[in-house]
Amino acid sequence: MKIYNNPAPEQWTDLCLRAKAGENAEVDKIVSNILQRVRIGGDEALMQLASEIDGLAIPYDLVVSDAEFAKAEAEVSDSLKAAIQTAAENISAFHRAQLPSEVRIETMPGVVCMQRPVAIHNVGIYIPGGTAPLFSTVLMLAIPARIAGCRRVVMATPCDRQGRVAPAVLYAARICGIDTVYKIGGAQAIAALAYGTESVTPVDKIFGPGNRFVTAAKQQVGGRVVSIDMPAGPSEVMILADDTSVPEFVAADILSQCEHGADSQGIVVCDSMQLAEKIKEAIELQASTLDRAEFVGRSLENSRIIVLPDRKDMIAFANLYGAEHLIISLRDPMLAADGITAAGSIFIGNYSPESAGDYASGTNHTLPTSGWAHSCSGVNIDSYMRKTTIQHLTQEGLARLADTITTMADAEGLEAHAQAVKIRMQCK
Repeated sequence: MKIYNNPAPEQWTDLCLRAKAGENAEVDKIVSNILQRVRIGGDEALMQLASEIDGLAIPYDLVVSDAEFAKAEAEVSDSLKAAIQTAAENISAFHRAQLPSEVRIETMPGVVCMQRPVAIHNVGIYIPGGTAPLFSTVLMLAIPARIAGCRRVVMATPCDRQGRVAPAVLYAARICGIDTVYKIGGAQAIAALAYGTESVTPVDKIFGPGNRFVTAAKQQVGGRVVSIDMPAGPSEVMILADDTSVPEFVAADILSQCEHGADSQGIVVCDSMQLAEKIKEAIELQASTLDRAEFVGRSLENSRIIVLPDRKDMIAFANLYGAEHLIISLRDPMLAADGITAAGSIFIGNYSPESAGDYASGTNHTLPTSGWAHSCSGVNIDSYMRKTTIQHLTQEGLARLADTITTMADAEGLEAHAQAVKIRMQCK
């Protein structure tokens, strides 16, 4: 993990580059082919892709059965069930507090405008399962969907070569009220949710993180076939640290992201070379003890420590990067947080590890990566809702607005728009 000592501002952009940044034409080409095959071939194409990509024997059941749900529940330990329940309660509490209210205002006498939140009817959530069964993501995506009032929530997730889905993933799905789980992974899962097949009913919006292929698939169908939550790629964390931070804590938080996958990234921004060296030493020591050392080692190659002695520069660099997760281990951390304009989720102080947000504090861990925090929010209740506006004008209200409307319509050359008002004014 390389240390950069007080780099000049003109170097900052290069230091903000993510792993495998930029367009990947080969990935896009592969994904486009997968989407086309599923759109045309339906279930048969899904089976073939499962055989080609995942090595599954075909045919196999695409939909998880009730017996599989029951078996999964029996295999999950009581301690894990209790942990999932605690996390679910906190996630529910935080997201329930986000429920929007209807807006109603009389903008002028006789002119009433409203905005009404309406849940999206059909949503599909994608749960990665390649290097780790992310049952926590089930909670993060399914709980707010239910709180928002989505009528139908389905899930797609990879299975192993024996056609089994990780028990904890199925258990989490069941306690979140998801009854339909498809054993489909990768870009083909996104294709099935977007286009539909004989077994899969298409959805209105797709949620969930994934690898480069899943992200590319979401981007290719998003806005053309179906809505998506956000572009979400490899996981990342940035940590702002000074002499009030604990190097061992910083190292642990960096490694917690690096173990997600080889293309994950950790960035430390600290205020002295002495601290940078301590953090690097702690990272190397802790990394050597981890089971997922291969992923961690490759991820650390994409990671870096940046020394910026000026606190204002540290905050400016953080805003330029726009981290998915931003941990602030600085003196007066809330004051520093007030200066942050781009981050998916912020963690304050030495005792707010990113793991808390990943699992159980209550905030959502489905967050914008790759700099999308500059323009996108993480998943929240609004992600599952659309806002419908309503207006009700009385005859007197329209009369008050008539001259304004017709003047503007005439100025734009839209005669019929003006006439729609004039004809009503003539019928008194």
